[in-house]
Amino acid sequence: MAFPQLDLSQVDGPKATIKTNFGDIKVQLFPKQAPKSVENFVGLAKKGYYDGIIFHRVIPDFMIQGGDPTGTGMGGESLWGQPFEDEFSPEVFNLRGALSMANAGPNTNGSQFFIVQKPQLDAGMGDQMKQAGYPEEVVTAYGNGGTPWLDFRHTVFGAVSDGMDIVDKIAATKTGMQDKPVKDVVIETIAIED
Repeated sequence: MAFPQLDLSQVDGPKATIKTNFGDIKVQLFPKQAPKSVENFVGLAKKGYYDGIIFHRVIPDFMIQGGDPTGTGMGGESLWGQPFEDEFSPEVFNLRGALSMANAGPNTNGSQFFIVQKPQLDAGMGDQMKQAGYPEEVVTAYGNGGTPWLDFRHTVFGAVSDGMDIVDKIAATKTGMQDKPVKDVVIETIAIED
């Protein structure tokens, strides 16, 4: 089984550069593992859907979330104008740097996404993952951080290949009500390289 997150240089498929007012985050997308999620993200990005949208929810030691044109966390729709199904692959995980679909429950994917920022696992999680039958390489990779409790709840469709320092900088920004940054963290545009 291939685990694309363990060596992003070997992954075929489109790449995205999320250009923000904090700096650029480069992402390798996983069309083999999550074809519909990648098609949705790429299609919306090429239409300029994400241009000027904020990261509306930022939780340090957890994740940064964006992709909602209303900036509230309640809006946004998929490329097809309706929610689409989850795509869970046993090859991808919510490791630190994972790009995943935000949702409101099973099969409710739209335009919102998040990047896992959590830099370390909570004590005991590694043992729990081993007991749950996680592959050894994946447990080892989780040593660098991540949110394993989101696995098979949120579709992982890409991973940060460059710019985790920017993700960390965004995660450290001051937030107010509902984890919304006090100073807007703006997605200027998302450039796609096919």
